[in-house]
Amino acid sequence: MALTVEVKDELSRHVVTRTSCRKAEVSAMLRFSGGLHIISGRVVIEAELDSESAAARLRRSIVDLYGHTSELIVVRAGGLRKNDRYVVRVVRDGESLARQTGLLDSRGRPVRGLAPEVVSGGVDAAEAVWRGAFLAHGSLTEPGRSMSLEVTCPGPEAALALVGAARRIGVQAKSREVRGIDRVVVRDGDAISEVLRRMGAVVTRETWEKRRARREVRGTANRLANFDDANLRRSARAAVAAGARVQRAFEILGDEVPEHLREAGELRLAHKQASLEELGQLASPQLSKDAVAGRIRRLLSTADKRAMDLGIPDTEAGLSPDLLDL
Repeated sequence: MALTVEVKDELSRHVVTRTSCRKAEVSAMLRFSGGLHIISGRVVIEAELDSESAAARLRRSIVDLYGHTSELIVVRAGGLRKNDRYVVRVVRDGESLARQTGLLDSRGRPVRGLAPEVVSGGVDAAEAVWRGAFLAHGSLTEPGRSMSLEVTCPGPEAALALVGAARRIGVQAKSREVRGIDRVVVRDGDAISEVLRRMGAVVTRETWEKRRARREVRGTANRLANFDDANLRRSARAAVAAGARVQRAFEILGDEVPEHLREAGELRLAHKQASLEELGQLASPQLSKDAVAGRIRRLLSTADKRAMDLGIPDTEAGLSPDLLDL
């Protein structure tokens, strides 16, 4: 939640000069955070936000762009509410504002998605829509395996409109329904970074990128360490298995083991945890890794052939199932 708070605080202070973009942002904020209510036959707009600075930005924009006043109601945390909520309410000019921002169409019917002029806007309008939607109902998680930038939507039409706005700024977002609630989610790290930049959260984006890079470096280091550990364990088990087979080969062949094969086998038995390369360095004269492996392989194959001729257990007879898999 800390990153979400940082993003919303930065977006609340982001300066937008183009009137059309400010209107697109207000339209998105009202659509994603509020609802239309009929009270005593009058249309009332209510927008519920979790950021005081976002509520202040919305009220200021409503006055500057449309000349309507609003009231702010603070709903304190308690019960199921973990944080304070800020409700921006427009009562006297609610219907007029609803028509101006595209919440109502020309016939007075509620618009389920976003206003047509907002949907058909350019890249700047798409950025403003995402900024308004995030301020209204967005969240950003920490970088990691389950990282995401998410906006909760009032319905599937609004979700599709937001996905379309993401497409216009070159970002792939997905709409999904979870327990009856529509959400638009961006999961790719580069895409999340791009959305933050497009919305105007430049400082928070840098913080998020640093944490992401740190997590990726740590994750890569852990994967390499686990890989190395697995390789070491596999090599050690292979060496133990080879030692057990060499011991059995000596029992099968007795004094008939060729001297050069016996030397390689004895090195394996004397240094059970050593790698083939290390065994080669211990030989006199020194041998290559492939030479040691070849001599041990010939020793085992010779013993196995003799065991088959004699009808006795071969060199693998005493190995456990996990060692046989190597």
